[in-house]
Amino acid sequence: MRGRVTFALIGVIVAVFVMQQLVDLDRFAFTPATALKEPWTFVTSIFLHADINHIFFNMFALFIFGTFLEGMVNDKTYLLIFFLAGIFGSLGYMVTAFDSGIPAIGASGAIYGIIGAVAAIRPSAVVYVGFAPMPMAIAAVMYTLIELLGLFAPSSIAHGAHLFGLIFGVAFGLYMRRQISKPRFIWEN
Repeated sequence: MRGRVTFALIGVIVAVFVMQQLVDLDRFAFTPATALKEPWTFVTSIFLHADINHIFFNMFALFIFGTFLEGMVNDKTYLLIFFLAGIFGSLGYMVTAFDSGIPAIGASGAIYGIIGAVAAIRPSAVVYVGFAPMPMAIAAVMYTLIELLGLFAPSSIAHGAHLFGLIFGVAFGLYMRRQISKPRFIWEN
């Protein structure tokens, strides 16, 4: 069933968000200053979210782009993209954070990785940004520019995480695209 892994991830993330409302899970957030002493936070922070708006928009994006990507790759590859993009997102935040003591949480880096992979594998697929239809490749370029500009405007948004997740997704998607288009040799007797 297409979307099965996406729905499972959404379920786990929503369950962790509910748990966050009951129990303090701050020690699982990614903080650049302590990341090397607490390497598990490269992954655990993906499952934490700041508030209802944060989780709603992330899960909406994960649903839209994740189910689309699931139709193009197998479950193992999908999860590999999700987790590695999330980890690269944390690395991106680590190298671009204005204050290494401020923690970051959320699945945005992983989701931007999914967006990047979709854009690389199916660049002409149409996505609606606002109410304007555009090819995924153009949307990915637009997201890249927004996140690059965001690096120079301190805010509560981890633009470095978004950018590095997206870059990883595009790179992985290009690799996948090359693998898909490689000619296969057929041996005939």
